[in-house]
Amino acid sequence: MEEQQIQKKKNLKKQGSKGLRDFGRYSNIAFQMVAIILITTWGGKELDKLAGFEHHVFLIILSLLGVFAAIYTAVRDFLK
Repeated sequence: MEEQQIQKKKNLKKQGSKGLRDFGRYSNIAFQMVAIILITTWGGKELDKLAGFEHHVFLIILSLLGVFAAIYTAVRDFLK
């Protein structure tokens, strides 16, 4: 009887630990996505300044590439 209770407690601890591990994993993926998008957007803005373009050509191109790269890394990490 006591062994069953001990086993139930161990199973509950494992489930709680798994939930926390999953939360950390998915929040890490979200932070990676935000970082990729912000860095590429900032880079596009700086390239537009250096090139002296009136329209934001590099900003648009690099921010779109950043979104696609963020989605790619998120899907790749999610499927592991």
